[in-house]
Amino acid sequence: MQFELHRNPNPASAERIAEIHAAPGFGKYFTDHMVRATWRTGEGWTVPEIVPYGPIMLDPAAAVLHYAQEIFEGMKAYRHGDGSIWTFRPGANAERFNRSATRLALPHLPVEDFVHSLEALVQIDQHWVPEPGPQGENSLYLRPFMFGSESFLGVRAAHEVTYMVIASPVGPYFASGLKPVSIWQSTNFTRAALGGTGAAKCGGNYAAGLAAQNEAADRGCDQVVFLDAEEHKYIEELGGMNLYFVFADGTLVTPATSGTILEGITRSSIIELSKTMGLTPVERPISIDEWKDGVASGAIREVFACGTAAVITPVGRLVWEDGEVGSMETGEMTSQLRSRLVDIQYGRSADANAWLHRLV
Repeated sequence: MQFELHRNPNPASAERIAEIHAAPGFGKYFTDHMVRATWRTGEGWTVPEIVPYGPIMLDPAAAVLHYAQEIFEGMKAYRHGDGSIWTFRPGANAERFNRSATRLALPHLPVEDFVHSLEALVQIDQHWVPEPGPQGENSLYLRPFMFGSESFLGVRAAHEVTYMVIASPVGPYFASGLKPVSIWQSTNFTRAALGGTGAAKCGGNYAAGLAAQNEAADRGCDQVVFLDAEEHKYIEELGGMNLYFVFADGTLVTPATSGTILEGITRSSIIELSKTMGLTPVERPISIDEWKDGVASGAIREVFACGTAAVITPVGRLVWEDGEVGSMETGEMTSQLRSRLVDIQYGRSADANAWLHRLV
């Protein structure tokens, strides 16, 4: 991709960016520019542009508004100690983006073009990438997304599609620091079924989980865990994160992906990292009863969730209608895995797997 550049005539001042970096929150502020490209049936991709960040002009009949033909990705840009800027495994995000596109009947974007779009945006807005900050985890969150932008009312794949990338300086996902979260076991809702869109990163999956998330909040819980749609027995994932269980025998168990669970980039990275830390990673079905009984008996020592935004988050309690298990402690392996992964991302330790990709 060769980008046409249209600079923002009113970019944020250095003082304003410094003010945002001092308290970025998560997903509240956005950089001066964004990437935009259009695909049309029979024509392919148009010349992509970098344009000023701002509202999207969208026809009320646009396909995405009526038929939810949309996918997205999430990753971060990290400023290293020497001032260079890197991202983490963008090729894996690009490949998952195309798997999601296949499931949602959207066009593929070549992996190299996906990665180049991140490079182009971060290059022009590199001054928006914060220093790691007091907690060592400030970054620039990157959000590539694609949606059906054709104006029509009819159930078919859109003949016009728009691809965009926006960026937002962010702090740690949990501003109060690394604290164990409480999880509500949903019995009224499921996240995905075989043959559905569970393995795709599309907005509909997240929207479908919001009612369950509200249910969790009403019970004083931070997140909700979904069980399989067929037997309502096996753990799948949280509303937006994968789950891991550290067993007393040294195994690290995570639910096996089977078409209903998102194949997380952080999830797969933990599998590789755990092998160097004396753990034996195992991907297999794990039931909700095994979770409850394992914590109660001591067979399960630690539980944590993972994803790009929060990295690794300890799980303190599992709560259901008439009971709960767990404590509010952060486990040793959870802390070690998190530190190892974050240190690689910020260039504070060696990148033995060549996961980092330099953007600037």
